[in-house]
Amino acid sequence: MLQRLVRHSTRTQTHSPMPAGRSRRYGHVLLAAGVLALLAACDGGKPQMESVDGAAHGVSSLNGTTGAKPMKIALSSPDSRADPAGQPHGQSRAEVYAQVRRMTVLGKQMFFDPSLSGSGKMSCATCHNPNRAFTPANALDVQIGGTDMRRPGMRAVPTLKYLQAVPPFAEHYHDSDDEGDESVDAGPTGGLTWDGRVDRGADQARIPLLSSFEMASTPRKVADAVRAAPYADAFREVFGEHVFDDENVTFKAVLKSLETFEQSPEVFYPYTSKYDAYLAGKATLTRAEMHGLQLFNDEKKGNCASCHISQRAKDGSPPQFSDFGLIAVGVPRNRALAVNRDPRFFDLGACGPERTDLGGRAEFCGLFRTPTLRNVALKKTFFHNGIYHSLEDVMRFYARRDTNPEEFYPVVRGKVRKFDDLPRQYWANLNTDAPFDRQPGDAPVFSDAEIKDVIAFLGTLTDGWQPLAH
Repeated sequence: MLQRLVRHSTRTQTHSPMPAGRSRRYGHVLLAAGVLALLAACDGGKPQMESVDGAAHGVSSLNGTTGAKPMKIALSSPDSRADPAGQPHGQSRAEVYAQVRRMTVLGKQMFFDPSLSGSGKMSCATCHNPNRAFTPANALDVQIGGTDMRRPGMRAVPTLKYLQAVPPFAEHYHDSDDEGDESVDAGPTGGLTWDGRVDRGADQARIPLLSSFEMASTPRKVADAVRAAPYADAFREVFGEHVFDDENVTFKAVLKSLETFEQSPEVFYPYTSKYDAYLAGKATLTRAEMHGLQLFNDEKKGNCASCHISQRAKDGSPPQFSDFGLIAVGVPRNRALAVNRDPRFFDLGACGPERTDLGGRAEFCGLFRTPTLRNVALKKTFFHNGIYHSLEDVMRFYARRDTNPEEFYPVVRGKVRKFDDLPRQYWANLNTDAPFDRQPGDAPVFSDAEIKDVIAFLGTLTDGWQPLAH
């Protein structure tokens, strides 16, 4: 029986209690379902647990300076045979690891292959540039796609890095007993998209491949492209000689390959930032960076760490700089977006329109998942609607949303129309914890100099830091 194992790791801030207005804890689940499913048929007898030591891409343990524990995988009896979608049965552990490596290579090739798209011009890497932490290389509010490469999207493209710890979506999220107080309800948490509507990498990959304003492809188009690709023979070796007999089986195998590639730890969650080195005692923060960290953590100032966890988990694993909760912060309406030309249209995140299962649930309207801040200094577009294009603008919004709302929202006949991208009936969902706990006339939570220091700290979250280079 195939099993999906999860590893919890608390991202609890231990320096201060959580603000009462936003009761959320920081349990996270290491999602490696695509890879773990491949490791379910190695040993006979009852399922058992084994540590993976890095023998295969996507299943290596995180050790060294990260302090993370080895991933545990489930192994069950090999009493069936392989299927065309790549589920190996009756294989040795070494064979499974080898297959995962081959799937990773295939996934990488397909990630950069524009022939999978309806236009033949757009690959996954078009919007997820590896040199920009798998975010867009340009500063467009939203990306352009479709069969004619002219259709604008409706949301900014998020990073694909550090998604391995995002838990499956839950309306009420609780840590396990060894991570925190199970009695605390963290509220809606998890999911791999802005609105948390899918939990697995394969399901996430399906969205842009089939979206009419993204890659605009179909399962048949994808299957035909892979069949004609230079890696077609390698695809058959991994998924079976008959994998191309059914386009849906082919498409499923493509999604699994992309999922496996996106679980490569050395690429997608390397933990090689200066801040990781600092936590390991191998780097020293500058005065500005250290002051920025203090402002970031201070619940009476930025209070950033209440959602963007900055301390190691109790088990020693690295901070993810997100609690993965869904939250409403009242970002201004981006009138440059094509979808917003209709004044009746509102992107309400978890309650629609892209997500449909929570439609009509008012308590979810306006909520979007908190992204990780790792590699945030490499991004060129911020928030779900791409309204801002610099960390300075983002920080000013957080610092001055409520003290100087006229800087962000329309002013009509002398009156500020706050929260113009969220209908008034959902304003009860808006976050009012610090820094959003001030009134017009109050001093902003950050001065310009403090904003610079916080941004200096955020720069320490960029992967690839080398001590000799600094």
